[in-house]
Amino acid sequence: MSAKAPITQDVMTIPRKLPEGPINLVGLTRAQMREVLIENGTPEKQAKMRVGQIWQWIYQWGVRDFAEMTNLAKTYRADLAEKFVIEIPEVVSRQVSEDGTRKYLVRIAGGHEVEVVYIPEEGRGTLCVSSQVGCTLTCSFCHTGTQKLVRNLTSAEIVGQIMMARDDLEEWPVPGEPKDETRLLSNIVLMGMGEPLYNFDNVRDAMKIAMDPEGISLSRRRITLSTSGVVPEIARTAEEIGCLLAISFHATTDETRDILVPINKRWKIKELLQALADYPRASNSERITFEYVMLEGVNDTKEDAHRLIELIKEYNIPAKINLIPFNEWPGAPYKRSSGNRIHAFADIIYKAGYASPIRTPRGEDIMAACGQLKSATERARKSRKQIEAEAGL
Repeated sequence: MSAKAPITQDVMTIPRKLPEGPINLVGLTRAQMREVLIENGTPEKQAKMRVGQIWQWIYQWGVRDFAEMTNLAKTYRADLAEKFVIEIPEVVSRQVSEDGTRKYLVRIAGGHEVEVVYIPEEGRGTLCVSSQVGCTLTCSFCHTGTQKLVRNLTSAEIVGQIMMARDDLEEWPVPGEPKDETRLLSNIVLMGMGEPLYNFDNVRDAMKIAMDPEGISLSRRRITLSTSGVVPEIARTAEEIGCLLAISFHATTDETRDILVPINKRWKIKELLQALADYPRASNSERITFEYVMLEGVNDTKEDAHRLIELIKEYNIPAKINLIPFNEWPGAPYKRSSGNRIHAFADIIYKAGYASPIRTPRGEDIMAACGQLKSATERARKSRKQIEAEAGL
């Protein structure tokens, strides 16, 4: 299969324009917005300028009401309001952890719900964004993977998560006032619900909007896409998005990774590593992050650590290894490795010349930590007997 070959899934998609009703401008690329404006009466000679104006109001200032777009004529604003809307996902609930992490449950078209997590840190704030309702990968250590895949999110629903968080953080600048360069939301990680590379086009369009210098204006190096290893789409990520790359690796043998990350049955470790070695943006200044969840007695031996180093060196991949203490969830079939075991693993990697940060679990008290995301309503629909059966009680 070539690097350009599309990856398909049996998932439901929804049209950009509903049969009856206005068009949502959120999530459209500049070219798409120009097209729909012309289709709905904007003179072609004015369309590029109008896109620039509307774009700035939506993505730089966070304005959702056409009446407030004061550099547009009143009659044009009224016409826009008849034909278009500016809509983002609806916040159903918001929980705040003891450590300041915020977890949002947001509702999208069709009544489906996904979770979004904001993690404040010293000097930065990271938003963990979802790309699908549920997940198809069934990684055995991940709570999100126990929820069936429903559908891909649209580009509007993906970039809308960023806009929703900026609303909650009250971070939109005010037109005419000096711009505050301090960012509460400074980084995006595509590590929420779903596999981003199984929804490539919508993820790409949403991230292009987030990076646009006349809008949200996030640097491409502030966006990290995490994939479980959809090998044919990895090169496209560099070419069409240009963000940083993280790999949910988690094992050093095909036998173990087949169980932990079942996509490994389709693309084995060496095939994945070759794709990473060929990654167009891989360099010492743009390392690939290897995410490695620490599971007691499964993948946490000294032999695993040495094998991991050997694999990365064999393929000459500029890398850092992010060690993730397993975040337990009800019925989880694994336990977190001991602190001593995690630090011993990290020490082997560090001495081999690679960065090996141990991720501090965040938001565990609100089930917002890595691998714990699964929408509250999905859990609530299950009877106690179902939950106990899943947990083996």
